Amino acid sequence: MKMSSACNAQFTGYREGMLTVAIGLVSALIFGAADFLGGSASRRISAVRVTAIAAVTGLILLLTALPLVPSTWSTEAVALGALSGVSGAVAIGLLYACLAIGPMSILSPLTAVVSAIVPLTIGLAAGERLQPLGYVALGLALVAVVLVGFVPEKGAVRPSLKGVLMAVGSGVAIGVFLVLIDLAPDDSGLVPLVMNRAVNGAIMFAIIGLLALVAWRRRSSGPRSGSTEKRSQPGQARSAPTPPSWRPGLTLAIACGIVDAVANAGLLLGVRLGELSVMAVLTALYPAGTIILAALVLKERIAPVQIVGLVLAVAAGGMLALA
Repeated sequence: MKMSSACNAQFTGYREGMLTVAIGLVSALIFGAADFLGGSASRRISAVRVTAIAAVTGLILLLTALPLVPSTWSTEAVALGALSGVSGAVAIGLLYACLAIGPMSILSPLTAVVSAIVPLTIGLAAGERLQPLGYVALGLALVAVVLVGFVPEKGAVRPSLKGVLMAVGSGVAIGVFLVLIDLAPDDSGLVPLVMNRAVNGAIMFAIIGLLALVAWRRRSSGPRSGSTEKRSQPGQARSAPTPPSWRPGLTLAIACGIVDAVANAGLLLGVRLGELSVMAVLTALYPAGTIILAALVLKERIAPVQIVGLVLAVAAGGMLALA
């Protein structure tokens, strides 16, 4: 009986582990698609607006799904969800901004590697220990960062220092977000994600309002009547109004919010089934989705040395999951 119970426990653990890996990989691809949509939208409208629109869209989707998922509201769940909303706002804002600068195929993997290292570092500081394979994987991940982000070959896309710093900052904030979501109570259901999106959207819309106020004050203090400003005379032909350029960006931002909410729900399920370190590394493989779409849609070229770096990054992610 004891042997049978041990076998059943081992099988259950193996099944949950495989399910965690599957959820992590699928979530990674969905995250990659969301980041591509967000980066593309940020090229048409500002990254702040994209983040705000995506947050509201995701919040609506999560509120719709909330009655379908058993969820317990508690002070801890609300507080951790709100804090994750702050870190998420920083992470996504920086990420979409750096992806808008480009190249997506370089900055996205750099963000991913940093976002995986942060939860691992926190786990090690808290007493977790990796197998020797894990430390080898960390070394490979650092080599991958150098190859992917800092030594492009002649003629290859070259990231700017601003884009690299934004990507690193985004990766750190994503890592903090992962840790906070993992700390949420298991019975909280979608509550942390609902609070995340609510706080995220509130921060972004507050920033938009502040920027609009600053712009309004600048306009109001500008040239007034009687100045040298050109005015159209009666009967003078006026230029035809340009078609609104924000519509494609708005559509992409809405799609980004829906896809990102689905990916975050998968992440939440994964960290509750398995270990944070495993899910952090698996979801860090999300650049695969971004790179595939960037290559297909934007025709971005990747140099051979950068391909080696991407392969090492993927290999490091797999090794860390095993460790």
